[in-house]
Amino acid sequence: MTALMVVGIGADGLAGIGAAARHAIETADVLFGSERQLALVGAASDARRVSWPSPLLPALPTLLEAHPGQVRCVLASGDPMFFGIGATLVRLLGADQVRVLPHPSSMSLACARLGWPIETVETVSVVGRPIASVRRVLRSGQRVLVLGLDAATPAAVATLLVGSGYGASTLSVLSQLGGADESRVDGTAAEWSPAAIADLNVIAIECRLDFGARALPEVPGLPDDAYRSDGQLTKREVRAVTMSSLAPLPGELLWDVGAGSGSIGIEWLRSHRTCRAIAIESDAERAERIRENADALGVPSLDVVHGSAPAALAYLPTPDAVFIGGGLTASGQLEACWQALRSGGRLVVNAVTVESEAAVAAGYARLGGELTRIEISRSSPVGAFTGWRPAMPVTQWLVGKP
Repeated sequence: MTALMVVGIGADGLAGIGAAARHAIETADVLFGSERQLALVGAASDARRVSWPSPLLPALPTLLEAHPGQVRCVLASGDPMFFGIGATLVRLLGADQVRVLPHPSSMSLACARLGWPIETVETVSVVGRPIASVRRVLRSGQRVLVLGLDAATPAAVATLLVGSGYGASTLSVLSQLGGADESRVDGTAAEWSPAAIADLNVIAIECRLDFGARALPEVPGLPDDAYRSDGQLTKREVRAVTMSSLAPLPGELLWDVGAGSGSIGIEWLRSHRTCRAIAIESDAERAERIRENADALGVPSLDVVHGSAPAALAYLPTPDAVFIGGGLTASGQLEACWQALRSGGRLVVNAVTVESEAAVAAGYARLGGELTRIEISRSSPVGAFTGWRPAMPVTQWLVGKP
């Protein structure tokens, strides 16, 4: 079958596309796209038009297979490979079965209007994704583009900025980029008021931290009070050492077993936007708190599994790294984690109690690796003077799987 054509089209319709893209549309037997995209084609094609259903992803394979032997063309907004359907189609059909003809992306158009170098800008899409993910890229001086879901997105972004300590940030909402009805609305997050904004919009943010607000670093070891916790929290310094041992790489998957407040999985996800993590927690209240912490710290993609290991691990995808922060003494937990870990992956265990240290010692004797003793002391008043108050020592075991 002829490769599926994917044509990027902007708000200016056929006037803004090249000859090859126009030919793909005019010669197609079947055109797929949203109602808005299909309307942009007008009378230029007499192809059968198939409007995307909602939800799209479950129906997509069947829709594509329903037209054997016919020339198929998918219409997409802007660059189909930039937060678009192009990547989904390549994943489903293979790169050799998809030919993409891109249009300038909304990011390119927005940066052109604003005079922002593209390489300096963080981009977040909230189309089909939680708006909380914007929090991960907030830092003073950073320029951010948010690809909006609808006309309500700018106000929701402004509310999020205010709640995150970035109410002084400036917002520019660019709507219908490239079209005849292109518009721009400017303001600050703290003073944002509803305006007539089209559903097709991009929110440009110049981040400015409010006076007295605290910026969170990108490096591991966030302040302990950045997390809501009942005390089951890997403390800041130990967390930084633990993340160094886990050594996250882009695209890798972590299991955070006995996740407590979720801090390890959260900081794993904050290390790179393509990292993935699953937090496994047996306590229902803690599991819900993990979700709240993940949203608050900009990584709502954290997958929280409420269940007890090892049973809760049975059907999870293969991890690249496993952290065991709780429940190590549960029968079969260590064995299940080790067996599931991919070859070349890392297992990190933090032990505090005598019983968990005994389990670590037994595992170390059998599998090898490295043992590290982590002891932290913090200053504390001693009468009119200052002394040191030690925290409970942590024994850390790191072992790579051959």
